[in-house]
Amino acid sequence: MKKSKSLYHGHRFPPGVISCAVRWYFRFQLSLRDIEELLFERGVIVTYETIRCWCDKFGEGFAHRVKAVRRKPGSTWHLDEMFVTLRGEPYLLWRAVDEYGAELDILLQKRRDKTAAKRFFKRVLRSSPVPRRIVTDQLRSYPAAKAEIQELANVKHVFVKAAARLNNRAENAHQPTRERERRMRGFRDPKRTQKFLSCFGPIREHFALKRHLLRASLYRKHLAARFVAWGKVTEVTRNPSYAF
Repeated sequence: MKKSKSLYHGHRFPPGVISCAVRWYFRFQLSLRDIEELLFERGVIVTYETIRCWCDKFGEGFAHRVKAVRRKPGSTWHLDEMFVTLRGEPYLLWRAVDEYGAELDILLQKRRDKTAAKRFFKRVLRSSPVPRRIVTDQLRSYPAAKAEIQELANVKHVFVKAAARLNNRAENAHQPTRERERRMRGFRDPKRTQKFLSCFGPIREHFALKRHLLRASLYRKHLAARFVAWGKVTEVTRNPSYAF
């Protein structure tokens, strides 16, 4: 039987180092140079451009695997858009989360019309089952696009007042993106922004447990389980803490 190649085939650095660097970048508010310094402190000499290449190469695959191992998405979709500015031009970041606050998908688009909403609905349906209910603000693009998609035509649609900020699941899901946007001094290229945020959400959420709802011992137990799952996702058998 032919042995399959390692995920890290051709890389001179240990898998544990690469996995840890990618996790730090998408999990914490760290720049590439911050990670370069943290690795140097641990005796690993690597440039921030190499770390960028690792994140570009492995981030998307790790994010897809993390989404595959998480619990089944809820039956309610909360959808919302937020404005982001890329090199002075306004864009809309469309986001869908379930009733537990888990990100289902995101899509960066230039417009906010029916075509854009329809494109986003179809994208979410590719990775998530048909919901029982959809919650949105009163943007007219949502019902117009929903009516033209056969799978969603009979799904219950709940509207909330945008000014009242009642769509809390979706509104709260924007906060980490805003924080990261400030840390990176703004996003720039649309394609790179889409790729980064598609990885950022699932990887960050994998480790961002609702700590305020858990006892310290239970929180550590759940976090340890997440690290074990991350090891399987990244094909790193050793604990990341002992990778250096």
